[in-house]
Amino acid sequence: MRRLLLTVAAALVLVPPASGSLMLGVRGSASRLAAQTGQRSQVGHSNLGWNQGNTWGARLAVQLENNGPVPMIAFTMSRGFPSGREVVTPRAVAFGRGDAYLGALNRAIADWGRLIYLRPFPEMNGHWNSYCAYTKSGRLKGISYSTASFRKAFARVYLLLHGGTAQQLNLRLRRLGLPGVTHDYELNPLPLLQVIWNPQGYGSPDLPGNRAQSYYPGDRYVDVVGNDLYDIGGKVEWAANDLL
Repeated sequence: MRRLLLTVAAALVLVPPASGSLMLGVRGSASRLAAQTGQRSQVGHSNLGWNQGNTWGARLAVQLENNGPVPMIAFTMSRGFPSGREVVTPRAVAFGRGDAYLGALNRAIADWGRLIYLRPFPEMNGHWNSYCAYTKSGRLKGISYSTASFRKAFARVYLLLHGGTAQQLNLRLRRLGLPGVTHDYELNPLPLLQVIWNPQGYGSPDLPGNRAQSYYPGDRYVDVVGNDLYDIGGKVEWAANDLL
């Protein structure tokens, strides 16, 4: 793990490597949190539905500005967040049927030109999310939602958000067995763009196949490792965090 993100309720705590210092990301009013706790942060967190900021809702540029000076933007595969009408499946994203939105995100990140965190498809091992491989009852949902499809979808998101020439991207996508792209993408290098992979500490349902590690796409497709520390009852689970 290069970095660890601990997600607790409405606050996201980022722990940079080696430094030992904490950076707090806030969903909601940062000034209210500061007044209540004394904790101050420049990182604003927001959750977007699929295609939000591109084909509906406030433009991506506005979303980033509203969560500055350091935005942390999560997005899902449904119209709402975390629930709502499903728009796209993990397999569809993996095979390029979400590239229009990923291209819009890529350009918005490039236009922003400053530090930004992107948190695609968080809590993927929670049944309430459309991209989870399991239903609440523990039934597998099929190949379009498999953990293998999710891993490839996340890898594609990572590659397209960070960008590069079509030739570079197609070489990397072919290694994953995925179709290529038809045009260049803006280059959004580390450390300006940091992509967060953020599961639940324990899966829901808590099954071996729904553990966080089943959804991990590999180190080359993750910049920051995250964890939602709580179990479904709201209790902090340090053992699961340490395992992750």
